[in-house]
Amino acid sequence: MSSVYNIGVSALRVAQAGINVTSHNIANVNTPGYSRQEIIQGTQLSQNMGQGYFGSGADVVGVTRQYNDFLGAQLTAAQTRSSSLSTQYDLSIQVSNLLGDANGGLSTALQDFFAAANTVANSPESLAARQTMIGSAQSLNNRVQTLNARLNDIRDSLNGQISNSANQINSYAKQIAVLNDNIVIAQAQGGTSQLPNDLLDQRDYLVAQLSQEIGVTSVKQYDGSMDVFIGNGQSLVIGTQVSSVQVTTSSTDPTSLELAYVSSKGLVSRIPQNALQGGNLGGYLSFRDTIMDPARNALGRIAIGMADTFNTQHQQGQDLSGVLGGAFFSAGSPQVTAASSNVGNSAVTATISDPGALTTDDYTLQFDGTAYTLFNRTNNTAVQSFTPAALATPQTVAGTGITLQLTPGAVADVSGDTYVIRPTVAGARDFGLLVTDPAKIAAANAVRSNAPTTNLGNATISQPVTAGTLPLDANLQQPVTITFTSATTFDVTGSGTGLPATGVAYTSGSNISYNGWTTQISGTPSTGDTFTVSPNTNATTDGSNMLNLAKLQTTNTLVNGTTSYQGAYGQLVSQVGTQTRELEVTSKAQATMLAQVTRSQQSVSGVNLDEEAANLLKYQQAYQAAAKAMSIAQSMFDSLLQLGG
Repeated sequence: MSSVYNIGVSALRVAQAGINVTSHNIANVNTPGYSRQEIIQGTQLSQNMGQGYFGSGADVVGVTRQYNDFLGAQLTAAQTRSSSLSTQYDLSIQVSNLLGDANGGLSTALQDFFAAANTVANSPESLAARQTMIGSAQSLNNRVQTLNARLNDIRDSLNGQISNSANQINSYAKQIAVLNDNIVIAQAQGGTSQLPNDLLDQRDYLVAQLSQEIGVTSVKQYDGSMDVFIGNGQSLVIGTQVSSVQVTTSSTDPTSLELAYVSSKGLVSRIPQNALQGGNLGGYLSFRDTIMDPARNALGRIAIGMADTFNTQHQQGQDLSGVLGGAFFSAGSPQVTAASSNVGNSAVTATISDPGALTTDDYTLQFDGTAYTLFNRTNNTAVQSFTPAALATPQTVAGTGITLQLTPGAVADVSGDTYVIRPTVAGARDFGLLVTDPAKIAAANAVRSNAPTTNLGNATISQPVTAGTLPLDANLQQPVTITFTSATTFDVTGSGTGLPATGVAYTSGSNISYNGWTTQISGTPSTGDTFTVSPNTNATTDGSNMLNLAKLQTTNTLVNGTTSYQGAYGQLVSQVGTQTRELEVTSKAQATMLAQVTRSQQSVSGVNLDEEAANLLKYQQAYQAAAKAMSIAQSMFDSLLQLGG
C-alpha cells in the first residue's frame, strides 16, 4: 500500500509541475523574447521485489526551454540587417521627396530663370523684363539655399540619432552584464541541468534588441555567461565586465559625430566607421556616406558650375551703361580640414581649376613621411602623389577639377598627417545673387562689328563672339580695323597682341580672332574694303550676350561637358531615386526574410495557446488519475484494517 501511495504522490507532483509550467507559458504568451518551457520527466529508480523490478513512480528531472541556438543566431542577423535597411530607406525617402518635388525642387526655378533670360534677350531695353530676371534669379538663389539647408537639417539630425543609438547600446550592454552575473550564480547553484530559463530569455532578448542598434556577435561560455562583440571584434561585454561606446566629433569633419570605443579600463580608441555595419547605427552611417553627402556635393557642384559658366559669359557682355558685366552669382569654394590628430601645422589650400571636371567625391590628402598622396574617399583609391617640394606650388589634379597647394608650417608634417578636401560641399551653401540692379545685367555684346556702305565687294562680317574665358583680354574693346589689300589678304590695325598685322591670308568664313573676340568674314571682298570691330555703342537694344547666357540652359557645361545644369540636377534626382527604390526593394525583401526566420524561430520557441490548452487537459487528467490511484491505495489500506479488526 505504501508503494502504491508513494507512486501516486510522485505522479501528483509531476502533473502539478506540468500544470505550473503550462500555466507559466500561458501567462507569458505575450512576453517579448519568452521561450516556451517544458518539464523533463523521468522515472524513479525501480526496486527488486524478488519477483522482479517494480517501478517506484516518476520525477521531474528539470524544466527546459524550447530554444534553438542556430535559429536564434539567424534571427539576430536578420534583425540587424532589416533595421539597417529600414533606417536607410526612411531617411533616403526624405531626400528623394525633397529633391524630386515639382514645386520645391530646382528644376522649376531653373526653367523660370532662363525663361526670364530669354525675355531679356528679346527685349534688352525693357527694365521690366530685366527686373523679372532679377526676381527669378533671386528665386533660384533661394531655392538652392533652401534645398541645401534642408539637406543639412536631415544630416544634422543624424548626430542626435547616433547619440541616442550609442546610449541604447551602452544601456543594453550593462543589462546583459547584470544578467550574466545572475545566470552564472543560478547555474552554479543548479548545475548545468537546472538552467535559469527566464533569465536566459531576458538576456537573449536584450541581445536581439542590441542587434537592432548595431551588428553584434555573441559567444556563450561554459559557466553560462555570454560575451558580446561589435565592430571589428571589439568586446562590449565579457562576463560582467562592460565596455562602452561614446560619440565623438569626427577628426576630419566638425559637423559629423562618430563612434569611439571605451574599454572596460577606460581606454578610448577610434572604431573604423565602416566596421560598424548593421542595425540602426550602421544605417545612419551608411546613409550619410552613400546618399546624403554625395547628394549635398552634387547640389554644390551644380551651384559652382552654374556660377562659374554664367559669370564667365556675363562678364563678356555690357550693361545698359556701357560697362562690362560683373560676376552674376557667387558660389562656395573647396573646404579643406586638417585632421585634429595631425602633428604638423602645415596648411593645404584647394581651388577650383575646372568646374566642368568636378565630381561629387571628397578626397583625403595623406602624408606618409615622404610624399603626399590624394585618395578618393568614396572608393579609397589613390588619385595622385606629390612630393612636398612639388606641392609647395599649385598642382592641378587630373580628373578632379581642383588645384592643391601646401604651405609648410612651423611644425613639419609627420607620417599619418591627413587633410580632407571637399571640393563642392559648400557650393550650394554659399550660392548667392550678386547683381540686384536690373541695369547692371550685361545683355549686350561688349564689341560690335561694322561694315561701311562704301565697300565694293559682297563680303559680310558676323557679330563678334567673345572668347568666353576669364580674365577678359585687356584689349577687348580696343577698336580694330580690317582692311583688304586684295581679295585674298588683309591687314589689321589697332592695339592688342599680334597687332598690327599685315598680309593675313583670307579664307571666306574662317575665324578671325583678336583681343579676346572671334568673328567671320564671308564672301568676296574688294581691295580697299574695310571692316571694324569696336566697342558696342548700341548696348540698350542689343541682347546678343543675353542670348548666349540663355543658351547655357541646354549647353553641356558640367561633368566633363556631358550634361547641362538641368541635366545634372536630373541626374541627382535620378541617382537618389534609384538608391531609394533599391533600398525599398531590399528593405521589403529583408523584412520578408525576417518574418520567415521569426516564424521558424517561433515554431520552436513560441507559445501556442491551443497546444498549451491540450497540455493543461493532459496534466489535469494525469493529476486526477494519480489522485484516483492514491484513493485506491487508501481504500486498500482501509480494507486491511477492517480485516485486522
